[in-house]
Amino acid sequence: MAAAELQGKYQKLAQEYSKLRAQNQVLKKGVVDEQANSASLKDQLKMKDQSLRKLQQEMDSLTFRNQQLAKRVELLQDELALSEARGKKNKKSVEPSSQLSQEQKSVFNEDLQKKIEENERLHILFFEADEQHKRLEAELRSRLEVLETDAAQHQAVVDSLTKKYTETIEKLQNDKAKLEIKSQTLEREAKDCRLRTEECQQQLKNLQAALGSRLEESLCIINEKVPFNDTRSTRYNALNVPLHNRRNQLKLRDLAGQAMAFVQELVTALLNFHTYTEQKVQIFPIDSATDTISPLNQKFSQYLHENASYVRPLEEGMLHLFESITEDTVTVLETTVKLKAFSEHLASYLGFLRKILPYQLKSLEEECESSLCTAALRARNMELHRDMKRLTAVFEKLHTYVSLLALPSTRPEGLLRTNYNFVFTNIAASLHGFHDILKDISKHYSQKASLEQEVPTATQKLITTNDCILSSVAALTNGAGKMASFFSNNLDHFTTSLSYGPKGGAEFISPLSAECMLQYKKKAAAYVKSLKKVQQSLEKIAKLEQEKEHWMLEAQLAKIKLEKENQKLKNSLSGHLTETIQERSVLPNIAEQKKETTEKSLKEPIKSTSLIGMLTVTTDNEKVPDVESREDLIKTHYMARIAELTSHLQLADSKSVHFHAECRALAKRLSLAEKSKESLTEELKLASQNITRLQDELMTTKRSYEDQLSMMSDHLCSMNETLTKQREEIDTLKMASKGNSKKNKNR
Repeated sequence: MAAAELQGKYQKLAQEYSKLRAQNQVLKKGVVDEQANSASLKDQLKMKDQSLRKLQQEMDSLTFRNQQLAKRVELLQDELALSEARGKKNKKSVEPSSQLSQEQKSVFNEDLQKKIEENERLHILFFEADEQHKRLEAELRSRLEVLETDAAQHQAVVDSLTKKYTETIEKLQNDKAKLEIKSQTLEREAKDCRLRTEECQQQLKNLQAALGSRLEESLCIINEKVPFNDTRSTRYNALNVPLHNRRNQLKLRDLAGQAMAFVQELVTALLNFHTYTEQKVQIFPIDSATDTISPLNQKFSQYLHENASYVRPLEEGMLHLFESITEDTVTVLETTVKLKAFSEHLASYLGFLRKILPYQLKSLEEECESSLCTAALRARNMELHRDMKRLTAVFEKLHTYVSLLALPSTRPEGLLRTNYNFVFTNIAASLHGFHDILKDISKHYSQKASLEQEVPTATQKLITTNDCILSSVAALTNGAGKMASFFSNNLDHFTTSLSYGPKGGAEFISPLSAECMLQYKKKAAAYVKSLKKVQQSLEKIAKLEQEKEHWMLEAQLAKIKLEKENQKLKNSLSGHLTETIQERSVLPNIAEQKKETTEKSLKEPIKSTSLIGMLTVTTDNEKVPDVESREDLIKTHYMARIAELTSHLQLADSKSVHFHAECRALAKRLSLAEKSKESLTEELKLASQNITRLQDELMTTKRSYEDQLSMMSDHLCSMNETLTKQREEIDTLKMASKGNSKKNKNR
C-alpha cells in the first residue's frame, strides 16, 4: 500500500512537473520572442540614430554653408554699393567696370538662387525626417507599452510559478521526510526478512540434504529395480494406457446422447423442410395438378425427392458414434473412428445441398419473373436467394471442421494437437452462424408466406404448405439454437477430454498406437479380473486352511479320546489276546499309518505333535488321568494358546497401528515441510524482490527528488536571470526612447 501511495504521489508530481515544464517552455518561448523583438528594436533604433546623426550632420553643414553664403552675399552687396558709388564719379571709366559688375551680379544671383533652392530642398528633407522620427517614436512608445504589459504579465506568471515551486518544494521535502521514515521502517523489515531468510535457508539446506539422500535412495532403487522406462520415448509412451476416467467417459457418453438427440431433431426438421419445399415447388407459381410446371422446377422437385437418402445417414452416423463411446473405452480423437463415417455422411449431404442450390436459386428467380410476383414478394425472394447461399456456405464450414476433427483417427499428421481448441471454437462459431441464418430464413419466409396469401390465385393447399414449411423452419431454427448453445457450453470439456493422452507423453503418435493402447487396456482389464479371481481363490484357500486346522484339531481331540478309551479297555482286560482283538475291533476304519502309530503308542508313551503342543500319554504301568482332567488340560492348553495368540495379535495390531500412525505423521510432516519449503522459498524470493525493489525505489526517489530540486533551482535561477535581463533591456529601451524623444524635441 505504501508503494502504491508513493507511486501515486510520484505520478501526481510528475504530472505537475510536466505541466510546469510545459508552462516553462511557453515562458521561455515568449522570453526568446521578446528578446528577438527587443534586439530588432535595438537595431532599428541604432539605424534611426545613425540616420538622425547623418541628417544632423547635413543640417550642420548646410547651416554652415548658408552662413558662408550669407556673408558672401553681404560682401558682394558691399562691393556692389562701392562700385555704384564709384560709377557716379566716372561714368566713362565705369562703363567697362559696370559691365563686369553686371556679369558678376548675374553669376551671384544664379548662385544665390541655387543655394536657396538647395536650402528649400534640405528644409523639406528635414521636415520629412522629423515627421518620420515622430511616427517611429510613437510606434516605439506603443510597442514599449505592450512590452511593459507583457513584462508585467510575465512577472505575475513568474511570481505564481515561484510560489507554486516553493509550495511543491516544501511538499517534496515533507514527502522526503516521510519517505525517509518509511525507508527506515523498511530497512528494519528488511533486517527481519534477512533473519527469516537465513533461517529459511538453513531449513532449506536441511530439507535439501534430506531430500537428496532420499533421492539417491530412490534413484538407486529405480536403477536396480526398473529395467526399462518407456515414458522417455514418445513412441513407446504412446502405447501406455492413460489413466481411465470413468466419470469423464460417462460425461462424454451423456453429451454424445444429447448431441444425437439434437441431430435427430435437426434431421427430422431437414426432412420436413425439403419435403414441403418439394410440395411448394409443385403448386406455386404453377400448380402441377392443373398445368405443367417448368422443366427447372421438375428437376428441382426430383432432386428434393431424394433428400431422405442424404439426410437419414446423418442420424445413423451419429448413432454409431454414440454407440462407440462406452464406459470402458478411452474416447479421444485418435480413437473415435466412427467420426470419419459421420464426416463422410455430412459430405454427402453437403454435395446434395450443392446440387440443389442452383436449381433453388433459379426457381426463386423464375418465381420473381412470374406475373403474380409483386415487388415486395420479389424482394423477399431475393432475400431468400441470399439466405440459401449463406446456408450452403455454413454447411461447407461445418463439414471442413468436422473433417478436420476426423483426421486424428486416420492421419494424425493432418491436425496438430495444438489446433484442437481452434477447430472446436470454429465449430461453435459455425453453429451460431447456422442458427442466425435459419432465423433470417424463418423471418423472410414468414413474410413471403404472408405476401403469397394476398395473391388472388392463392389456394388452401398453398397456405397449408407454407404453414408446414414455416413449422419445419421453426423446428430447424430451434434445433440449431439448441445445438449451438450445447456446443458452446461444453466447449471446454470437449477440448480437454478429447485431447488427453498417456501420462508423461504429449500425444498418441498414430491411430495404430491408439488401437494398440485400447488392446492393452482390454488386456489390463482382463488381467485385473484374473487378479480378482486369484484373490478370491486365495481367500477361499485361506478359509479352507482355517477349516482344515479346525478339523485337524477335532481329529486330534477324537484321537485323544480314542486313546483314552483304549487305555481303559487295556486296563480292564487281562490278556494280550483280548487286547489285540480290542485293538482290531476298535481300529478297523483307521489307515495303516494310524495303526502303526497306535501300535507304537501301546509300547511307548504316546506323543501327539500338532498346533496345540505335545501331549504325552502313558502306557500300562502309569496311571491314566480321568476324562475330566484330560479335558481340563486340553482346555487350559487351548485357552493359554488362544490368550498367547490374541496377545501377540493385539501387540502386532498395536504395533501396526502405531507404525501406520507414525508413517502418516511422517508423511504429513514431510508434506508440510515441502509446503513450508515452497512457501519459504517463495517468501524468500518475494522478500529479496521487495528488498531490491524498495532499495531501487528509495534510490530512484532520492535521485528523482534531488534531480527535481536541482532542476527546479536551476530553472528558477535561469528564469530570474532572464527576467533581470528583460528588465535591463526594457530599461535601456526606455532610456533610449527617452533620449531620442529629447533629441527630437531639441531639433
